Amino acid sequence: MADLAEIQTMIEAALPGAQVEVQDHGGGDHLSAVVVAPQFEGMSRIDQHKAVYAAVQARIDDGQIHALALKTRAPEA
Repeated sequence: MADLAEIQTMIEAALPGAQVEVQDHGGGDHLSAVVVAPQFEGMSRIDQHKAVYAAVQARIDDGQIHALALKTRAPEA
């Protein structure tokens, strides 16, 4: 079972200044996250998702996260 606060902290540490909301959608290992980060400006959606997955890769690798649905975007100017 993933610790939602830890997952949020991991994403925020990798993407300083990001606004992060993580939710559990069942069983503690099916999660979704909404991430708004200035680092995403000019990045493709795929690269944005890769950045978030990289931030939490340790929890994917240890099985605490089985599925992670993402919504990502840069902040509006």
